[in-house]
Amino acid sequence: MRGKRLALFGLLPLLVAAAPAPKPASWIDPTTGHRIVRVDDRPGNYGLYFNYNPFTPDGKRMIYLTPEGIRVADTANWTTRLVLKEKIDRLLFVGNRAAVAYYSTSPIGNEAASTIWSVDLDTGKRRRIADLPGGRIASINADDTLLAGHRELATPPAVIAAQGNRDPKTGSPTYAANGPDGKPLPFAVAKEQWMARRLAAGVPMEIFTIDIRTGERKTVTQSSDWLNHVLFSPSDPTLLMYCHEGPWQKVDRIWTIRTDGGQKTKVHQRTFQGEIAGHEYWAPDGRTIWYDLIQPMGVRWLASFDVVSGKRIWYRLGAGQGSYHFSSSPDNRLFSGDGNDEGKYISLFRPRADTNPRAPDTLDGDRLIAAGDLETQRLADLSKQDYTLEPNQHFTPDGQWLVYRANVEGKPAIYAVEVAKAK
Repeated sequence: MRGKRLALFGLLPLLVAAAPAPKPASWIDPTTGHRIVRVDDRPGNYGLYFNYNPFTPDGKRMIYLTPEGIRVADTANWTTRLVLKEKIDRLLFVGNRAAVAYYSTSPIGNEAASTIWSVDLDTGKRRRIADLPGGRIASINADDTLLAGHRELATPPAVIAAQGNRDPKTGSPTYAANGPDGKPLPFAVAKEQWMARRLAAGVPMEIFTIDIRTGERKTVTQSSDWLNHVLFSPSDPTLLMYCHEGPWQKVDRIWTIRTDGGQKTKVHQRTFQGEIAGHEYWAPDGRTIWYDLIQPMGVRWLASFDVVSGKRIWYRLGAGQGSYHFSSSPDNRLFSGDGNDEGKYISLFRPRADTNPRAPDTLDGDRLIAAGDLETQRLADLSKQDYTLEPNQHFTPDGQWLVYRANVEGKPAIYAVEVAKAK
């Protein structure tokens, strides 16, 4: 019996209690004057997407993925250690109530059949939650009772299914296509073409929930639209936001729905031809949805919708303020952006005091869109960034740092930049 136990133990993932790594390198960005820490540059490091929570509820630890398994970084000094040695398909997020990380394992990957697991970051205890026939888990609700995700109910055409896999070295999606001249298209153009074909395929899909305690799976809604970006409100455990995925000009993208399938609501109604909206996310208050809104003639906004009151606030974005992703500070007072090819910075944005639109000054102010603008503070210079790798910045829960991923030193690495300027 003892030999059998030892053999079985050898098949289990290794729960690691290793000593922390040495203190990481840090320096002052010569362009911005802010302190930057290189958290990890191991080959294959992978940080979470901008709207997935990587932090424990006490804010003291941040999870990320390497080929050897799950690591945590101490947000006080950015030292890191391996906490679970296992081959993982997808690192998902940390719960809202407990220091528990969620992840999936799959022999195939890319939304094929998988098993969903949790691991307690304090004790190392693992738990098998459910087996999925396909699809992806994308969110956990406010009280850590439900997971939510999406899956295809039919197999998409092979030419579509073959695209979009993550590069194992960078974690970035891979898209490739040739133009009429037979030459490879730029990454962005190839991605746009693939997304248009995927939308046109009309593959039937569903959004579902999984009970974390029992593993029971329930359907929330089904559609032949391409469903993606399923996210629970951080404060309302039965409210989901999701998107109709595809080229933004071809879809009404942002929606909310209850876990019982009721109260389906479109968040943004297009008013101009060619108007696009996307990269939506929940503010930490759990009632405000922010999104990138671009209107004709290059008019760009950081726009919001309050799902409780119905109020809308739009901040006009000026030159150099465009970003692939925005995020909100934990106190909901500031924003961050990860830049783009027109302005390569990790930036902090402050609503101007004299244009803060939260207090309506007209009788019908509550039903009209309030408008303002933003002041910019540059935090990290990304002038050498190749934006096929998305920075996906996150505020730490204390609001003192922004964590992001970049290839400015010639390879992907995870960095943290201090919000306060170095003294």
